[in-house]
Amino acid sequence: MSELATGDMAPDFTLPGDGGSTISLAALKGKPVALFFYPKDDTSGCTAEAVDFTRLKAEFDAAGVALVGMSPDSTKAHDKFKAKHDLAVPLASDEETTTLGAYGVWMEKSMYGRKYMGVDRSTFLIDAQGRIARVWRKVKVPGHAEEVLAAAKTL
Repeated sequence: MSELATGDMAPDFTLPGDGGSTISLAALKGKPVALFFYPKDDTSGCTAEAVDFTRLKAEFDAAGVALVGMSPDSTKAHDKFKAKHDLAVPLASDEETTTLGAYGVWMEKSMYGRKYMGVDRSTFLIDAQGRIARVWRKVKVPGHAEEVLAAAKTL
């Protein structure tokens, strides 16, 4: 499968979300979406990223941009994560990793010489027509949410 790039149609998904919700890209069509993929709830980098997006959520809302976070964690884990850190961003659960795979962010990783499958921290900015406007891969968390917001304001 080739890697998704700017101009490609974003793969649609319908997944369970936190709080018993359902999160669907099709339901968000007509407005831009900042979709951020992160490895695991309640880990240091993922928490910092989710907190940063939550801090800027009012600005994303003002720009008419929907925010969605996604990881392979369960909805129960998402609920605990959101409550613990007072997160305001909807979190989708992709336990089957189908959507993570469709976006090319589910991949073999290596830590301390051990190989395992995991999420490559990435963000996709999707325009109102469902096309990928910008992709960030191998995201470094500091300043990332601000960079995504600045790009989102240009859509």
